[in-house]
This record gives sequence, C-alpha cells and structure tokens, in this order.
Amino acid sequence: MGRGRVQLRRIENKISRQVTFSKRRTGLLKKAHEISVLCDADVALIIFSNKGKLFEYSTDSSMERIIERYERHSYAERQLVPTDSESQANWSLECPKLMSTIEALQRNLRYFLGEELDPLSLRDLQLLEQQIDNSLKRIRTRKNKLMNESISELQKKEKTLQDQNNMLAKMLKDNEKTQTEHAQCKQQNLAPNSSSFIQPQASPAATIQFPSLTIGGNYQAKEGANKEAETQSQPSTNTVIPPWMLHYVNRSKS
Repeated sequence: MGRGRVQLRRIENKISRQVTFSKRRTGLLKKAHEISVLCDADVALIIFSNKGKLFEYSTDSSMERIIERYERHSYAERQLVPTDSESQANWSLECPKLMSTIEALQRNLRYFLGEELDPLSLRDLQLLEQQIDNSLKRIRTRKNKLMNESISELQKKEKTLQDQNNMLAKMLKDNEKTQTEHAQCKQQNLAPNSSSFIQPQASPAATIQFPSLTIGGNYQAKEGANKEAETQSQPSTNTVIPPWMLHYVNRSKS
C-alpha cells in the first residue's frame, strides 16, 4: 500500500517539527549540491530555523558574490520597467534585503573573529575552520613574498654600499701613495742642497788635520811671540854678562 499524501501544514509537535526540519534541510542541501554539480550552476541556499539559526550552501563562488550577482540582475530587470509605484515597492523590498545582507556579513565577521560560535554545528565549524585556514595560507604567502622582496632589496643596497666603500678605500689608498711619492721626491730634491751646507761642520777633525784652512790671527800671534822670545834671548850689550864671564869675575875678586 502506497504512502499517503502529506498535508502541508505546520507540525504542532515540537519534536516532530524539529526532526522533520532536520531531514528536509539535509535533503534540500543535498539537492542543491546535486544541481550545482550536475548542471554546473551557481546555487545559493539560505535557511533560517524558527530559532534564528542560519544554514547556508553555496557553490565554489562565495555566497556574497552570488547575492551581489542576484542584486545586479534584479536591479537591471527593475530598470527595464520603471514606474513610480513599482519603484516605491522595489525600494521597500530592497531595504530589508540590504539589511539582511548587512546582518549576514556582520554575523560572518563575528564568526571569523571567533565570537558567537554556539549556534554553529560541527559541519559549520569545519567549514569556518577551512575558510580561515585558506585565508591564513593566502596571508602567509603574501607575507613571505613581501619579506623575500624586502630581503632582496636590502641585499642590493648592501652590495651597492660595499662597492662604494671599496671604491672610496681604493681612492684613499691611491691618494696616500701619491702623497708618499711626492714627499720622497721632495726629500730627494732637498738632499744635495742640505749636504753642501752641513759638510764643513760635520767633523771637527778636518780643522785639526788641515790647519792651513784656518790661517789668521793665531798664527801671527804665535809668530810675534817667537820673535819676542828671540829678542829676549839675545844678550844686551849693556847689562847682560855671560855666566862663564861671571865665574871668572867672581874668582878674581876672591
């Protein structure tokens, strides 16, 4: 005997209502996944329970992108038939949609910050963890790329500074070498002139070995003294008596 047709009305039993919601939700998510895979379609599914708990499903593209695409499409369709009454009605419908979008974004942001995680199921937490891991991988990849670029730039600067340092050291060495050679040449040019003035005063033995070089008053003084000695040694005819004569004179007197 076949299964009877179920009447579509609210289930009064709370437990039965919760069980039915869980089963239908799982089947609906499964059907959404199947149609996205089989038909290569972009599917976005949003479910709120009677307690306000969110259940969502989206294909490889993110939920926000699909909602943004839907809003652009619906806005383009509304622009085709612009009337005052329709525009007012559309604005009245657009405001709740925008508010719900903002609320969903804020809720996802809180989830990413690790806040208000109690309503999430195990599967939701796993999806959230996967999204955070993917975000961390992208962040670390970008960080490593920037660090490598910074290291390469610093290495280039270091090489440039090293080359400049080597060039300055070479210039300084050449300058010192030039100054040394200039000082040596100057010393060699001054050496002959200085030796001509210093040579007569170098050894006092030269004056002793060569007295003729110092001819002057000393020699004349010595010559005058010799002459005076000779004149004194000559006997005076008036007063000086030779000793041998004095001997005979004294003898005769005695």
